[in-house]
Amino acid sequence: MSGDSTAAPTQVVVYSRPGCPYCFMLRAGLRRADVPFTEIDIWQDPDAAAFVRSVANGNETVPTVTVGDVSLVNPSAKRVR
Repeated sequence: MSGDSTAAPTQVVVYSRPGCPYCFMLRAGLRRADVPFTEIDIWQDPDAAAFVRSVANGNETVPTVTVGDVSLVNPSAKRVR
């Protein structure tokens, strides 16, 4: 039988910064959809800020999200799901 229902869900990481309205909207959408995520404040984590710049053409565009190995810059909650 293929398919393992006990497989771990794909890790979702939201890179954000305080006061970002787009981050607020994304978090709310993910919570409504019951999508678990980890959030990292790029102003508190220089390595996270460097990662965001590496996938956002040198900009600190937030929210930036990783879903497994895929990076998404300013995605909707629907796209993350």
